[in-house]
Amino acid sequence: MPNTPSLTSQVSPTPPLPPSAAGHAEGVSNEEFRAAMSRLASGVVLVTAQEPPLDPDDPLAPRGEDVGMTATAFVSVSLDPPLVLVSLREGSRMDDLLDEQPLWAVSVLSESQRHIAGRFAMKGRVSDRLLFADIPYVRGEATGAPLAGGALATLECRTERRVPAGDHTLVIGRVLTAALPSADGGPLTYFRGRYRHLG
Repeated sequence: MPNTPSLTSQVSPTPPLPPSAAGHAEGVSNEEFRAAMSRLASGVVLVTAQEPPLDPDDPLAPRGEDVGMTATAFVSVSLDPPLVLVSLREGSRMDDLLDEQPLWAVSVLSESQRHIAGRFAMKGRVSDRLLFADIPYVRGEATGAPLAGGALATLECRTERRVPAGDHTLVIGRVLTAALPSADGGPLTYFRGRYRHLG
């Protein structure tokens, strides 16, 4: 049988594309990247935290405002220890808050909670106090953060690490509590720029 060169010897590796001055690989624009990633269906969560008291040394000092934001970049990282990761836009209110407040929470939204996702994703929105006004929630025992009533699951977390990543910050949190407040309904998903439900 004649000697045949192996496949690996016939194929030379493709050199990596050099990044452009804007930080993109050549031939990849913002629009192309967004369009490609919009084809990845994602679950939708509400990330919440409470601002620290105005005077941490005074137990009677007024508590800070509740803050919330909709996120689709949320994933499980580790089972032991239980870790999750959320990606926050650098310099956003939540990014700034979680830089000083290590305790936060996540509510996994159901398909019937599209209005909550839309409300907390608005640009140029009103104060968070008004956004929470007519939404049923309870306060997490471990974090004090609001947990949306009717969510499919809730997690309370403590930040373990913050990792700068381009124009976002990756916040890795250790899960302190996990609960399933609502067993009914399917998940709210985000696909091709719109909220959707399975079906």
